[in-house]
Amino acid sequence: MTKKTMITIPYARQEINEADIDAVVSVLKSEFLTQGSIVSAFEKSVADYCDAKHAISVNSATSALHIACLALGVGKGDIVWTSPITFVASANCALYCGAEIDFVDIDPYTYNLSVECLSKKLELAEKNGKLPKVLIPVHLCGQSPDMASIYALSKKYGFKIIEDASHAIGGKYKGELIGNCRYSHITVFSFHPVKIITTGEGGMLLTNQSSICKSISLFRSHGITSERADMLQKPAKEIWNYQQIELGFNYRMSDIHAALGLSQMKRLDEFVTKRHIIANNYDQLLSNLPIFTPFQNKDSYSSYHLYLIRLKLHEITKSQKQVYEDLRNNGIMVNLHYIPVYRQPYYKRKGFKVGYCPNAESYFSEVLTLPMYPALEKTEQDHVIKILSKVLEK
Repeated sequence: MTKKTMITIPYARQEINEADIDAVVSVLKSEFLTQGSIVSAFEKSVADYCDAKHAISVNSATSALHIACLALGVGKGDIVWTSPITFVASANCALYCGAEIDFVDIDPYTYNLSVECLSKKLELAEKNGKLPKVLIPVHLCGQSPDMASIYALSKKYGFKIIEDASHAIGGKYKGELIGNCRYSHITVFSFHPVKIITTGEGGMLLTNQSSICKSISLFRSHGITSERADMLQKPAKEIWNYQQIELGFNYRMSDIHAALGLSQMKRLDEFVTKRHIIANNYDQLLSNLPIFTPFQNKDSYSSYHLYLIRLKLHEITKSQKQVYEDLRNNGIMVNLHYIPVYRQPYYKRKGFKVGYCPNAESYFSEVLTLPMYPALEKTEQDHVIKILSKVLEK
Protein backbone atom coordinates (compact mmCIF):
# COMPACT_ATOMS: atom_id res chain seq x y z
CA MET A 1 0.00 0.00 0.00
CA THR A 2 1.47 3.35 -1.07
CA LYS A 3 1.84 5.94 1.67
CA LYS A 4 0.03 9.20 0.83
CA THR A 5 2.38 12.16 0.37
CA MET A 6 1.70 14.95 2.84
CA ILE A 7 1.06 18.41 1.41
CA THR A 8 3.51 20.95 2.82
CA ILE A 9 2.58 24.65 2.77
CA PRO A 10 5.20 27.19 3.94
CA TYR A 11 4.25 30.31 5.88
CA ALA A 12 5.81 32.50 3.14
CA ARG A 13 7.43 32.22 -0.26
CA GLN A 14 8.93 34.58 -2.84
CA GLU A 15 7.34 34.92 -6.29
CA ILE A 16 9.86 35.09 -9.14
CA ASN A 17 8.86 35.17 -12.82
CA GLU A 18 10.75 35.10 -16.12
CA ALA A 19 10.89 38.90 -16.29
CA ASP A 20 12.70 38.93 -12.92
CA ILE A 21 15.18 36.31 -14.13
CA ASP A 22 15.77 38.16 -17.40
CA ALA A 23 16.43 41.41 -15.50
CA VAL A 24 19.10 39.76 -13.36
CA VAL A 25 20.69 37.95 -16.31
CA SER A 26 20.85 41.26 -18.19
CA VAL A 27 22.96 42.74 -15.40
CA LEU A 28 25.20 39.67 -15.29
CA LYS A 29 25.95 40.28 -18.99
CA SER A 30 26.59 44.01 -18.48
CA GLU A 31 29.70 45.97 -17.49
CA PHE A 32 28.60 46.74 -13.90
CA LEU A 33 27.72 44.13 -11.28
CA THR A 34 28.04 46.29 -8.16
CA GLN A 35 26.77 49.86 -8.03
CA GLY A 36 25.80 50.99 -11.51
CA SER A 37 22.79 52.57 -13.14
CA ILE A 38 20.36 49.84 -12.00
CA VAL A 39 20.84 50.69 -8.32
CA SER A 40 20.01 54.33 -9.08
CA ALA A 41 16.98 53.29 -11.17
CA PHE A 42 15.68 51.07 -8.37
CA GLU A 43 16.12 53.84 -5.80
CA LYS A 44 14.25 56.29 -8.02
CA SER A 45 11.47 53.76 -8.61
CA VAL A 46 10.87 53.33 -4.86
CA ALA A 47 11.18 57.06 -4.09
CA ASP A 48 8.73 57.96 -6.86
CA TYR A 49 6.29 55.24 -5.82
CA CYS A 50 6.25 56.36 -2.18
CA ASP A 51 6.43 60.10 -2.99
CA ALA A 52 9.65 60.56 -1.00
CA LYS A 53 12.48 62.88 -2.01
CA HIS A 54 15.36 60.47 -1.42
CA ALA A 55 15.82 56.68 -1.42
CA ILE A 56 19.10 54.96 -0.53
CA SER A 57 19.46 51.21 -1.11
CA VAL A 58 21.48 48.93 1.17
CA ASN A 59 22.30 45.24 1.51
CA SER A 60 19.67 44.57 4.21
CA ALA A 61 17.05 46.28 6.33
CA THR A 62 19.25 45.54 9.35
CA SER A 63 21.98 47.66 7.78
CA ALA A 64 19.36 50.29 7.00
CA LEU A 65 18.24 50.50 10.63
CA HIS A 66 21.85 50.74 11.81
CA ILE A 67 22.83 53.65 9.59
CA ALA A 68 19.45 55.31 10.10
CA CYS A 69 20.32 55.53 13.80
CA LEU A 70 23.81 56.82 12.99
CA ALA A 71 22.42 59.42 10.59
CA LEU A 72 20.21 60.76 13.39
CA GLY A 73 23.19 61.01 15.72
CA VAL A 74 22.44 58.05 17.99
CA GLY A 75 25.42 57.18 20.17
CA LYS A 76 26.65 56.43 23.65
CA GLY A 77 24.46 57.94 26.35
CA ASP A 78 21.35 58.01 24.12
CA ILE A 79 18.19 55.93 24.52
CA VAL A 80 16.16 54.41 21.67
CA TRP A 81 12.65 53.00 22.12
CA THR A 82 10.88 50.46 19.94
CA SER A 83 8.15 47.81 20.03
CA PRO A 84 8.84 44.47 21.74
CA ILE A 85 6.87 42.62 19.04
CA THR A 86 9.30 42.79 16.16
CA PHE A 87 12.39 41.09 14.80
CA VAL A 88 15.47 41.70 16.96
CA ALA A 89 17.04 44.00 14.35
CA SER A 90 14.63 46.80 15.34
CA ALA A 91 16.31 46.90 18.75
CA ASN A 92 19.84 45.75 17.90
CA CYS A 93 20.42 48.79 15.69
CA ALA A 94 20.51 51.07 18.75
CA LEU A 95 23.01 48.82 20.52
CA TYR A 96 25.30 48.84 17.46
CA CYS A 97 25.59 52.61 18.03
CA GLY A 98 26.44 52.28 21.71
CA ALA A 99 23.00 53.51 22.84
CA GLU A 100 20.55 51.94 25.29
CA ILE A 101 17.31 50.30 24.19
CA ASP A 102 13.88 50.20 25.80
CA PHE A 103 10.47 48.92 24.78
CA VAL A 104 6.96 50.38 24.58
CA ASP A 105 4.08 47.93 25.00
CA ILE A 106 1.77 47.14 22.09
CA ASP A 107 -1.83 48.00 21.27
CA PRO A 108 -3.97 44.92 22.07
CA TYR A 109 -5.85 45.18 18.76
CA THR A 110 -3.34 46.20 16.06
CA TYR A 111 -0.29 44.72 17.86
CA ASN A 112 1.65 47.83 16.87
CA LEU A 113 3.28 50.15 19.39
CA SER A 114 0.57 51.58 21.68
CA VAL A 115 0.19 55.36 21.56
CA GLU A 116 -1.42 55.27 25.01
CA CYS A 117 1.52 53.35 26.50
CA LEU A 118 3.96 55.61 24.66
CA SER A 119 2.34 58.75 26.02
CA LYS A 120 2.47 57.47 29.61
CA LYS A 121 6.06 56.28 29.26
CA LEU A 122 7.15 59.64 27.80
CA GLU A 123 5.53 61.55 30.63
CA LEU A 124 7.41 59.47 33.19
CA ALA A 125 10.68 59.60 31.20
CA GLU A 126 10.52 63.39 31.08
CA LYS A 127 10.23 63.56 34.87
CA ASN A 128 13.22 61.21 35.21
CA GLY A 129 15.32 62.97 32.57
CA LYS A 130 15.45 59.84 30.37
CA LEU A 131 13.59 60.75 27.19
CA PRO A 132 14.47 58.77 24.06
CA LYS A 133 16.54 60.32 21.29
CA VAL A 134 14.85 58.14 18.67
CA LEU A 135 11.63 56.11 18.53
CA ILE A 136 11.34 53.18 16.09
CA PRO A 137 7.65 52.29 15.55
CA VAL A 138 7.22 49.02 13.64
CA HIS A 139 4.58 48.47 10.92
CA LEU A 140 3.76 44.93 12.03
CA CYS A 141 2.44 42.70 9.23
CA GLY A 142 2.30 45.76 6.96
CA GLN A 143 -0.24 47.76 8.98
CA SER A 144 0.86 51.25 9.94
CA PRO A 145 0.91 52.35 13.57
CA ASP A 146 -0.91 55.59 14.46
CA MET A 147 1.88 57.69 12.99
CA ALA A 148 0.06 61.03 13.23
CA SER A 149 -0.31 60.66 17.01
CA ILE A 150 3.27 59.43 17.35
CA TYR A 151 4.50 62.40 15.32
CA ALA A 152 2.54 64.81 17.55
CA LEU A 153 4.23 63.29 20.62
CA SER A 154 7.64 63.66 18.94
CA LYS A 155 7.03 67.39 18.61
CA LYS A 156 6.07 67.63 22.27
CA TYR A 157 8.97 65.57 23.66
CA GLY A 158 11.68 66.19 21.06
CA PHE A 159 12.51 62.68 19.83
CA LYS A 160 13.19 61.67 16.21
CA ILE A 161 11.35 58.90 14.35
CA ILE A 162 12.56 55.98 12.23
CA GLU A 163 9.67 53.99 10.78
CA ASP A 164 10.58 50.31 10.63
CA ALA A 165 8.32 49.57 7.69
CA SER A 166 10.18 46.37 6.76
CA HIS A 167 6.80 44.65 6.30
CA ALA A 168 4.95 47.53 4.73
CA ILE A 169 5.95 48.62 1.22
CA GLY A 170 2.75 48.93 -0.79
CA GLY A 171 0.67 49.69 2.30
CA LYS A 172 -1.06 52.98 3.07
CA TYR A 173 -1.77 55.22 6.05
CA LYS A 174 -4.53 57.82 5.89
CA GLY A 175 -4.79 57.19 2.15
CA GLU A 176 -1.10 57.88 1.45
CA LEU A 177 1.60 55.34 0.70
CA ILE A 178 3.84 54.27 3.55
CA GLY A 179 7.34 55.54 2.94
CA ASN A 180 6.55 59.20 2.21
CA CYS A 181 8.09 60.15 5.59
CA ARG A 182 5.29 62.59 6.34
CA TYR A 183 5.43 61.57 10.01
CA SER A 184 9.08 60.53 10.34
CA HIS A 185 12.66 61.43 9.57
CA ILE A 186 13.46 58.08 7.91
CA THR A 187 11.46 55.05 6.71
CA VAL A 188 13.08 51.63 6.26
CA PHE A 189 11.92 48.84 3.95
CA SER A 190 13.10 45.22 3.75
CA PHE A 191 13.45 43.20 0.54
CA HIS A 192 14.13 39.81 2.14
CA PRO A 193 12.62 36.94 0.06
CA VAL A 194 9.53 36.56 2.27
CA LYS A 195 8.68 40.29 2.14
CA ILE A 196 6.26 42.00 -0.28
CA ILE A 197 8.92 42.39 -2.99
CA THR A 198 12.42 40.96 -2.89
CA THR A 199 15.95 41.71 -4.04
CA GLY A 200 17.22 38.41 -2.59
CA GLU A 201 18.64 40.33 0.37
CA GLY A 202 18.36 44.08 0.63
CA GLY A 203 16.79 47.14 2.17
CA MET A 204 15.99 50.78 1.48
CA LEU A 205 15.98 54.01 3.48
CA LEU A 206 13.70 56.88 2.48
CA THR A 207 13.88 60.46 3.72
CA ASN A 208 12.79 63.94 2.68
CA GLN A 209 15.81 65.65 4.19
CA SER A 210 18.89 66.15 2.01
CA SER A 211 21.26 66.33 4.99
CA ILE A 212 20.03 62.95 6.27
CA CYS A 213 20.34 61.45 2.79
CA LYS A 214 23.94 62.69 2.56
CA SER A 215 24.81 61.20 5.94
CA ILE A 216 23.19 57.84 5.12
CA SER A 217 25.05 57.69 1.80
CA LEU A 218 28.36 58.22 3.60
CA PHE A 219 27.71 55.54 6.23
CA ARG A 220 26.58 53.09 3.51
CA SER A 221 29.93 53.22 1.72
CA HIS A 222 32.85 53.25 4.21
CA GLY A 223 32.29 56.92 5.13
CA ILE A 224 33.98 57.82 1.84
CA THR A 225 33.15 60.77 -0.41
CA SER A 226 34.38 61.66 -3.88
CA GLU A 227 32.68 65.07 -3.78
CA ARG A 228 35.41 67.70 -3.67
CA ALA A 229 33.20 70.13 -1.77
CA ASP A 230 32.90 67.64 1.11
CA MET A 231 36.60 66.79 1.35
CA LEU A 232 38.33 67.96 4.52
CA GLN A 233 41.81 68.42 3.06
CA LYS A 234 42.65 69.63 -0.44
CA PRO A 235 46.42 69.35 -1.10
CA ALA A 236 47.60 71.04 -4.28
CA LYS A 237 50.32 68.55 -5.30
CA GLU A 238 48.75 65.17 -4.43
CA ILE A 239 45.96 63.16 -5.98
CA TRP A 240 42.99 62.89 -3.60
CA ASN A 241 40.04 61.64 -5.62
CA TYR A 242 38.28 60.24 -2.52
CA GLN A 243 38.44 60.75 1.23
CA GLN A 244 37.12 58.87 4.23
CA ILE A 245 35.49 61.51 6.41
CA GLU A 246 33.38 59.18 8.64
CA LEU A 247 33.72 55.63 9.96
CA GLY A 248 31.33 53.89 7.59
CA PHE A 249 30.48 50.40 6.40
CA ASN A 250 30.19 48.38 3.21
CA TYR A 251 26.39 48.24 3.19
CA ARG A 252 25.90 48.81 -0.53
CA MET A 253 23.40 47.03 -2.74
CA SER A 254 24.63 45.55 -6.02
CA ASP A 255 23.12 46.06 -9.48
CA ILE A 256 22.32 42.34 -9.51
CA HIS A 257 20.06 42.67 -6.47
CA ALA A 258 18.65 46.00 -7.63
CA ALA A 259 17.68 44.50 -11.00
CA LEU A 260 15.47 41.97 -9.25
CA GLY A 261 13.94 44.69 -7.08
CA LEU A 262 13.30 47.01 -10.02
CA SER A 263 11.56 44.19 -11.87
CA GLN A 264 9.49 43.26 -8.82
CA MET A 265 8.36 46.89 -8.34
CA LYS A 266 6.29 46.49 -11.51
CA ARG A 267 4.13 43.91 -9.70
CA LEU A 268 4.09 45.46 -6.21
CA ASP A 269 0.46 46.59 -6.32
CA GLU A 270 -0.55 43.23 -7.81
CA PHE A 271 1.21 41.41 -4.95
CA VAL A 272 -0.56 43.52 -2.30
CA THR A 273 -3.95 43.04 -3.99
CA LYS A 274 -3.46 39.25 -4.00
CA ARG A 275 -2.52 39.35 -0.32
CA HIS A 276 -5.74 41.22 0.46
CA ILE A 277 -7.78 38.60 -1.40
CA ILE A 278 -6.11 35.85 0.64
CA ALA A 279 -6.63 37.78 3.89
CA ASN A 280 -10.31 38.35 3.10
CA ASN A 281 -10.73 34.63 2.40
CA TYR A 282 -9.11 33.80 5.72
CA ASP A 283 -11.37 36.28 7.53
CA GLN A 284 -14.44 34.50 6.16
CA LEU A 285 -13.20 30.93 6.46
CA LEU A 286 -11.98 31.39 10.03
CA SER A 287 -15.04 33.22 11.34
CA ASN A 288 -16.52 30.15 13.08
CA LEU A 289 -13.30 28.92 14.68
CA PRO A 290 -12.12 29.78 18.22
CA ILE A 291 -9.62 32.39 17.09
CA PHE A 292 -9.30 36.15 16.65
CA THR A 293 -8.54 37.30 13.09
CA PRO A 294 -6.42 40.43 12.45
CA PHE A 295 -7.96 43.79 13.35
CA GLN A 296 -7.51 46.45 10.68
CA ASN A 297 -7.48 50.11 11.69
CA LYS A 298 -9.69 52.29 9.47
CA ASP A 299 -6.72 54.61 8.76
CA SER A 300 -4.58 51.75 7.51
CA TYR A 301 -4.36 49.76 4.28
CA SER A 302 -2.05 46.89 5.19
CA SER A 303 0.37 45.29 2.75
CA TYR A 304 -0.44 42.02 4.60
CA HIS A 305 3.09 40.72 4.83
CA LEU A 306 1.80 38.36 7.54
CA TYR A 307 -1.57 36.97 8.54
CA LEU A 308 -1.72 36.49 12.31
CA ILE A 309 -4.35 34.67 14.35
CA ARG A 310 -4.78 34.62 18.13
CA LEU A 311 -6.08 31.47 19.71
CA LYS A 312 -9.02 31.67 22.12
CA LEU A 313 -7.26 29.31 24.50
CA HIS A 314 -10.17 29.27 26.95
CA GLU A 315 -12.33 27.70 24.22
CA ILE A 316 -9.94 24.93 23.13
CA THR A 317 -8.34 21.98 24.92
CA LYS A 318 -4.86 22.42 23.47
CA SER A 319 -2.06 24.82 24.30
CA GLN A 320 -0.62 27.26 21.79
CA LYS A 321 2.48 25.07 21.49
CA GLN A 322 0.38 21.95 20.85
CA VAL A 323 -1.57 23.71 18.08
CA TYR A 324 1.70 24.96 16.55
CA GLU A 325 3.26 21.49 16.58
CA ASP A 326 0.11 19.73 15.34
CA LEU A 327 -0.16 22.09 12.37
CA ARG A 328 3.50 21.70 11.43
CA ASN A 329 3.29 17.92 11.82
CA ASN A 330 0.45 18.06 9.28
CA GLY A 331 2.46 20.07 6.76
CA ILE A 332 1.14 23.54 7.63
CA MET A 333 4.38 25.42 8.34
CA VAL A 334 2.95 28.05 10.67
CA ASN A 335 5.36 30.43 12.36
CA LEU A 336 5.38 32.85 15.29
CA HIS A 337 5.95 36.58 14.82
CA TYR A 338 7.34 37.43 17.31
CA ILE A 339 8.78 36.42 20.65
CA PRO A 340 9.03 39.70 22.63
CA VAL A 341 12.56 40.98 22.00
CA TYR A 342 13.25 41.55 25.70
CA ARG A 343 12.57 37.82 26.34
CA GLN A 344 15.58 36.83 24.22
CA PRO A 345 18.53 35.56 26.33
CA TYR A 346 20.78 38.43 25.23
CA TYR A 347 18.25 41.03 26.37
CA LYS A 348 17.48 39.18 29.59
CA ARG A 349 21.17 39.52 30.43
CA LYS A 350 20.70 43.27 30.08
CA GLY A 351 18.15 43.18 32.90
CA PHE A 352 14.79 42.85 31.13
CA LYS A 353 12.31 40.58 32.90
CA VAL A 354 9.44 38.37 31.80
CA GLY A 355 6.25 40.42 31.97
CA TYR A 356 7.92 43.76 31.14
CA CYS A 357 5.21 44.53 28.55
CA PRO A 358 1.93 42.83 29.59
CA ASN A 359 0.12 43.25 26.25
CA ALA A 360 3.11 41.81 24.41
CA GLU A 361 3.17 38.83 26.81
CA SER A 362 -0.52 38.11 26.23
CA TYR A 363 -0.03 38.36 22.47
CA PHE A 364 3.01 36.05 22.55
CA SER A 365 1.07 33.36 24.42
CA GLU A 366 -1.73 33.17 21.82
CA VAL A 367 -0.43 34.18 18.36
CA LEU A 368 0.38 32.06 15.30
CA THR A 369 1.26 33.06 11.72
CA LEU A 370 -0.67 31.31 8.95
CA PRO A 371 0.65 30.85 5.38
CA MET A 372 0.43 34.08 3.36
CA TYR A 373 2.03 34.77 -0.03
CA PRO A 374 0.67 35.83 -3.45
CA ALA A 375 1.02 32.39 -5.05
CA LEU A 376 -1.03 30.67 -2.29
CA GLU A 377 -3.82 28.89 -4.17
CA LYS A 378 -7.42 28.84 -2.96
CA THR A 379 -7.24 25.03 -2.69
CA GLU A 380 -4.11 25.36 -0.52
CA GLN A 381 -5.82 27.93 1.68
CA ASP A 382 -8.83 25.62 2.04
CA HIS A 383 -6.40 22.86 3.08
CA VAL A 384 -4.88 25.14 5.74
CA ILE A 385 -8.36 25.80 7.15
CA LYS A 386 -9.27 22.11 7.02
CA ILE A 387 -6.20 21.07 9.01
CA LEU A 388 -6.55 24.00 11.45
CA SER A 389 -10.20 23.06 12.08
CA LYS A 390 -9.25 19.46 12.86
CA VAL A 391 -6.42 20.52 15.15
CA LEU A 392 -8.73 22.82 17.10
CA GLU A 393 -11.50 20.21 17.51
CA LYS A 394 -12.21 19.33 21.15
